[in-house]
Parts: sequence; C-alpha cells; structure tokens
Amino acid sequence: MQERIINLPNLLEKKSHFLFGPRSTGKSTLIRSQLREEATVFDLLERDTYRRLLQQPNILAQADQSKIVVIDEIQKIPTLLDEVHRLIEKNKTTFLLTGSSARKLKHGGANLLAGRAWQADLFSLTSREIKGFDLEQYLTRGGLPHIYNSPYWQKELSAYVSLYLREEVAGEALTRNIEAFTEFLDMVARSNGQEINYQSFASDCGVSLNTIKNYFEILQDTLIGFYLPAFTKTKKRKAISRSKHYLFDIGVANALCDHAEVKQKSQLFGQAFEHFLVLEVRAALSYLDIAKSMYYWRSVNKQEVDMVVGSNIAIEIKGTNKVHDKHLKGLRALKEEGMIERYMLVSLDPIAQKTKDGIEFIHWESFLDLLWSRKLF
Repeated sequence: MQERIINLPNLLEKKSHFLFGPRSTGKSTLIRSQLREEATVFDLLERDTYRRLLQQPNILAQADQSKIVVIDEIQKIPTLLDEVHRLIEKNKTTFLLTGSSARKLKHGGANLLAGRAWQADLFSLTSREIKGFDLEQYLTRGGLPHIYNSPYWQKELSAYVSLYLREEVAGEALTRNIEAFTEFLDMVARSNGQEINYQSFASDCGVSLNTIKNYFEILQDTLIGFYLPAFTKTKKRKAISRSKHYLFDIGVANALCDHAEVKQKSQLFGQAFEHFLVLEVRAALSYLDIAKSMYYWRSVNKQEVDMVVGSNIAIEIKGTNKVHDKHLKGLRALKEEGMIERYMLVSLDPIAQKTKDGIEFIHWESFLDLLWSRKLF
C-alpha cells in the first residue's frame, strides 16, 4: 500500500472536512489506514447502512462522541447533512464526509454546512507517493492505486472505463442520452489538454451547445475532469480566453483512447508528459495548501506557455532529452510582458542551465523536488 501525502488526523484536528476524490483514488483505504480505531464509519455503498440512515438519520447521534464520524459517499444521501450540521453545532462532533461526486450536493439544494466543514481533495497517486517511481509506467497506466502496480492493469483500466465512466456516471440520471455521452467521453480523451471548442464538440456529438456544456459540467462535478483556465492579463499580446480541459488521470485518458504503452520518443509521450506535470502541480498546490491558481497562456499569434502558477512562475514542458532555443519562444514572449517572476523549461534534458535572459532549464525530477519541498512558491 502506498503512503499518501494527505494526513487526515491533522486535517480533522482543525475542523470537520469534506474529502472529495474521483472513484478509486483510495478514499476508503486512506480512512482505514490513517484513522483506524479513531473513527466510526458509515459506508453508504453498503445497502443496509444506506437504508438505515435514509430512514433514520438520527442514528448518527448514537455514534461514540469521542470518535470521528466518517460518512463515506455522502452524495448518496445529501439530506444527512442537516443532521451533520445539527451534531456539529450541538455536540461538537468531528465529521469526515467523503464523496466521489459533488453533483447532487451542488444541484440538490444540500446543506453544505456554511463553513462548518472545510474541503480537501484526494487525487490519483503522485510521484512522491510511489516507491520506485517509473515515469514510462506512470504515463501509460496513470496513478489509480489499484492499477499502477497491477499485473492486470490493462483489464483494470478497461473495467474502470466501461463500468464506471460509461455506465455509472451516464446512468445516475446525469444524462439521458448515454450514446451521445459515451461519444463525448471519447472526444474529451482525444482532446485532453487542448482548448475547448464547445461548438465543435456539439457538432461532432450531434447534440446542442447547452447539452455539451452540461456534459462538461458533469465531468467537473464527478471529479473526472478539470479546467485549466487561460491567463489573459497580458497587454502587449492579446491572449486566447478559452480554457483547456484535462482528465483527472493519465491512464484513464489512455484507456478511453485505446492507447498502448507510452514510450519515450513516441508520439504520445510529449502529451502524456505534459499531462503528468500538470497533475503533479495541481496535487502539490492542494496537498501543501498553497493558495495559487493554475493557468496556461496562449496569444492569438499562437505563442504558448503550458503552465502559469499565480504570478510566481511560467512553465514550459518538453518531452525531449535535449532542449533547444526554439523551445523558448512562448516563454520569451510572455517574459516580455514582465508579469511573472520566474520562467522555467522543464524537460528530460539532464543539463541544468540558465539563459542570459534568465530562463531556467531544469530536469523534471529536479523540478518535482523543488515543487514538493515548497521551494517554487
């Protein structure tokens, strides 16, 4: 079992928490390993527990008040949050409320506890949570805990995509046109990390523009996808305003596209490598509680930088063993705007250097060392 960075006891010492994460990222395993005997767990995926709490929410009040009360998959019974609210106020009970979807909570008028519980997120495994991390293996299989080290990882990924993404997400009354939604998922995977053109998606799926926007909202609510918004503050060069969209896990994206193993120098490597580093930065900002926003930048003249984090750093990502001056066009164009403190090209090139105009070349492993040791922000 991998040791996770997120520390539930430390979080719950401060306040009750929602813990959101896509299905199979390891929320239940995390609870068992970190809270052990310190928690009373109500798993709403268990039918008997679900039925009892649906009929008698006040059962929560019978839990040992010296323990943390965990409700796993809280979105199954959003009305339980009224009882949770009452027990936090009356008994000062500490709750951990986990979920793999925020859709029913957001759109069903659920009591979101008005600041009485903070939010934490659990992602696929990061490079820092995997002993003996293998880049090519990760870029192929992704970071779902039960898949990364599985000898049957291809079957596991196929089952995840077929049974969860194509059936459960589509079947939870989230969308009625399952065929169109399935086609949409395939398109999302094929355009992973690219700018979103809603009209093009709608045309290719044969549905309305509003339906496509709803489909993207489903991906956000079920934590399967996320937006990387455009950095639009540049003045000398007009910036594109469309967001990019990424899936939460590289292996899931590969499975949806029927991609085989990702090898260095292959056509797939560069895209997967960029996806990997975007996921690492996203997870680090969350786990290390760094209040910075992530963007990408692209001018109307097609000059582009893969990531901009706050006003601190602009990052270009290249899946190459040898970087060249031509790789710096986007960074130099953005640098002329004078808005970002630091400019960095991250690649597989082992030679660290700095250009005369201050752009740093750094190997991806060194970059991740700086990231996870809080030396970038």
